[in-house]
Amino acid sequence: QVQLVESGGGLVQAGGSLRLSCVAPGSIFRNSVMGWYRQAPGKQRELVANIIESRSGVVADSVKGRFTIVRDNAKNTIYLQMNSLKPEDTANYFCYLKLLVVPRNEYWGQGTQVTVSP
Repeated sequence: QVQLVESGGGLVQAGGSLRLSCVAPGSIFRNSVMGWYRQAPGKQRELVANIIESRSGVVADSVKGRFTIVRDNAKNTIYLQMNSLKPEDTANYFCYLKLLVVPRNEYWGQGTQVTVSP
């Protein structure tokens, strides 16, 4: 069973920073797009950022200028660096991976909670 292992969530004051990590199995890390979604209570899940191998990451407008996604191919890991956090960033953050080749499976992490206090 494929597992994406997330870490790095927690409680931080507004204006602070956190870095999320997500490790994927090496067998599927390449030829994939990886990224982060988040879901706050009572809200729909939204895409925060994603990155394809050898390309620059893309982030949502709501976090542009504050969040950065990077990919470390040597460690089969992606990172979401979150700076200048706001209370509205509070959510459960989920790592995902989608294969860009057949069978084009999609995998999800268990989620990591990020809470930003005012």
